[in-house]
Amino acid sequence: MTPLLQLVVYMTLLTFAAVILGSVLRNREWTLAGMRVGLSNRDQLPPATPLGDRAERAAQNTKENFILFVALALTAHVAGLGEQALFGAQVFFCARVVYLPVYWLGITYLRSAVWGVGIAGLALMLLALL
Repeated sequence: MTPLLQLVVYMTLLTFAAVILGSVLRNREWTLAGMRVGLSNRDQLPPATPLGDRAERAAQNTKENFILFVALALTAHVAGLGEQALFGAQVFFCARVVYLPVYWLGITYLRSAVWGVGIAGLALMLLALL
């Protein structure tokens, strides 16, 4: 497996972890009541804590950015440009690893800066394809 495809796998795992943690924090699933919510159809969710809301939004943002990342990474791989896109993919992945805890902690300006670094990584990947 190429390093670029390894990053696709790692990003898939990170996205899955963000979604699961977002749900656990949103529903407070470490409590009995939260576990009931998590196992329910979630028709009537209780209000989320600020941390739960941030975790849910961070998961949604991660899913949105994952779509862009995987499209660029797989296109670069198929086009034989994986090595050229690798640095951008590494920048993107590292930024996402930092982004999630920064978002969960509510560090607003740093969160936006780290998001921008991730977008710069995507831009580097795109430049490798153009």
